[in-house]
Amino acid sequence: MSKDLSKKAAEMLLKGATLLSESCPYCKGVRVMKDGHALCISCGREPEKKDIPKNIPQQESKSTLKEILEKKMRVLSKELEQEKNHEKQQEILKSINSLLETMEKINKNP
Repeated sequence: MSKDLSKKAAEMLLKGATLLSESCPYCKGVRVMKDGHALCISCGREPEKKDIPKNIPQQESKSTLKEILEKKMRVLSKELEQEKNHEKQQEILKSINSLLETMEKINKNP
């Protein structure tokens, strides 16, 4: 870790940046994030930026999320039906329960 990188990371932290739990995809070093920019303290690299659409209407994104969750629910239901191992069944049931809770939250928020 160079002194310049550690100094820059310290400055970012003092200005409200946060340490990321995910390590650097290049060197597995510690990363600091501020204003959407993640800096690796070890190698100084940032992951490639990906364009994320910003103008998705909220209703459209909710319906898309709802469709994804429903599809996942069908897949998990089929897995549960075919699974013989009791422990695996319990894991699948936990996932289904999480999906149901998420779907309920989506339906409550207009």
